[in-house]
Amino acid sequence: MKHSHEFRDPIHTFISVRTDERKVIDSRPFQRLRHIHQLALSYLVYPGATHKRFEHSLGVMDIASRIFDIVTAPENVHHDSVRNIIPDEQARYYWKSVLRMAALCHDVGHLPFSHAAEKELLPKDYDHEQLTKDIIYSGEMEEIWKGMTPPLRSDDIVKLAVGPKKAAPLELNTWETVLAEIIIGDALGADRMDYLLRDSYHAGVAYGTFDRHRLINTLRILPAEYQESDEPALGLEAGGLESSEGLMIARHFMYKQVYLHHIRRVYDIHLKDFLTKWLKGGKFSTDLNKHMNISDVEVLVAIRRAYENKQSSQHVLARRIQCREHFRLFYEAAPSDTQGGKLIPGKVIAEAAEAEFGSDRIRYDHIPPKTAAPIFPVLIFDGKIESSLQRSQVLKRMPEIGVDNVYCDKSILTEAIAWRNLKRNSLLSLE
Repeated sequence: MKHSHEFRDPIHTFISVRTDERKVIDSRPFQRLRHIHQLALSYLVYPGATHKRFEHSLGVMDIASRIFDIVTAPENVHHDSVRNIIPDEQARYYWKSVLRMAALCHDVGHLPFSHAAEKELLPKDYDHEQLTKDIIYSGEMEEIWKGMTPPLRSDDIVKLAVGPKKAAPLELNTWETVLAEIIIGDALGADRMDYLLRDSYHAGVAYGTFDRHRLINTLRILPAEYQESDEPALGLEAGGLESSEGLMIARHFMYKQVYLHHIRRVYDIHLKDFLTKWLKGGKFSTDLNKHMNISDVEVLVAIRRAYENKQSSQHVLARRIQCREHFRLFYEAAPSDTQGGKLIPGKVIAEAAEAEFGSDRIRYDHIPPKTAAPIFPVLIFDGKIESSLQRSQVLKRMPEIGVDNVYCDKSILTEAIAWRNLKRNSLLSLE
């Protein structure tokens, strides 16, 4: 009987799992991820971007395992405050298993088409992380956790899969917080590394590449001394700083060119419009059985049926997706557009355009500008620890990324552009 199995993967070549871990992969919640697109409807813009959450989750598990081995190796632990939180060898084996399963399951709660319109399509104060927690605690998964060697506690898996902000009422100790950071950390997490590499590969763009091998090999658990604290966090040795810069530059260009591509974004809007009409009560159910039975497949079938039925109330909404009759971008905020004091110029343009053309023919998309500058500890050559922003001008100067776009029905595009050119300066108080 085989005790290990391998998956061929275009990013990591081979991903190995134990037989008891294979039971998690073969479970109904995880197999559902074969039918959840990683990048929603991005394949309508980037034809190769048809990859799924299934292979991404395997990749996150693989990277997280490599990071764990590096940062817990005795030769890579240089401070007593770090040494004191790393458990003995037997406990490390347990926690590595927990880490792998948490990484594997960190996305099992995703709705169809992943992040598209999640906030609007789930009940208030509910998100995919809560669904992830519910699935990890479900009877089917509890049976698997108890049957693993060693048996795993579902509370521990939840803590690492969703992190300290989403794990409440559970509280994470320092060791658990560092392990969660290995998976979902904003700066150096395995989730980010895999999605950048995988998304760029499948989208056919070169922006998402960086020296992941050098980066992983230089990761360390370090006390954040620059904050006058000995609280450990995931950081790196100075020799890996350029690799971390490469990661953040890759992230910046992937957001600019892929994730926030204006046509990709408007398809999210059209999908949300369709789902709001199609779903009972305009929301996804939080019942686990219903969640398990709905994926991208069911939504695509519904879109196709609504498109074919011209009497359907969802026909026009489905046609926009099915026939690529998406709304067209006619206003994109420029930095100079705020000089008149309108801090969100797109909102001003959108409201005026709705009054002029009707709300059914205008859509507004806004993401507030957010800095991508990551803060993490860096071990420099004299043994001192400094902030990443102290050591790297590249990281310190990472530009903000945001969206402030207005779209219109393509049938009025020429008219809308002419109206924009006529009204823009007066609406934005630029005259």
